[in-house]
Amino acid sequence: MTLIRTAGVRLATVPMVVPVVLALFAVGCGTHRPGDEAGAGGPSRAAATPSAPVDFRCPGESPTPTPSEAPSSGPATPPTDHYAENHGFMVPFPLHGRERCEGLAAIARIKRALEPLRERGDFTPDSTLHALTGLGYPAAKVRSYQYGPTGVGFLIDTFPLCVEGAMGRDTTRADAFGGYPDHSACDQPTGGH
Repeated sequence: MTLIRTAGVRLATVPMVVPVVLALFAVGCGTHRPGDEAGAGGPSRAAATPSAPVDFRCPGESPTPTPSEAPSSGPATPPTDHYAENHGFMVPFPLHGRERCEGLAAIARIKRALEPLRERGDFTPDSTLHALTGLGYPAAKVRSYQYGPTGVGFLIDTFPLCVEGAMGRDTTRADAFGGYPDHSACDQPTGGH
């Protein structure tokens, strides 16, 4: 049997293959020219920053909208007792944009429905519940309760639109908000960290 020696051929091809491979790698490089911005012409690699919520004048709102509370990054100096930090879960989310307009419209409807009760001095939770369910809110989503000696409070839980308020001898107040952090309901949470 004759043995053919090819080891010499293999060793001879290695020096020729290495420069070819290096040349192929070099062809793929060089698309970035000195002075070019990194990533120019391609997608931006800048980190996305959250935009501030946009509020606009809602139907029926006065020409000078009430200033909205801009979210803050917290106090310049950390609180020494950590009260604000530990109770942040109890601060409701403000409404913005279309949801804010829906909240203002709900407040106006609720005040119109409760005003006759206030004028009559009818401050019972049952009367308030009846007036609010008359607006189309399901009875299971409305809570009314005695608020002080001559008032009634209410909470309408149509999360993520929440309306809370109270009615007394002098006024009816209502506030719309978007729920609470880490809580998917309109009632104020009782526990946090």
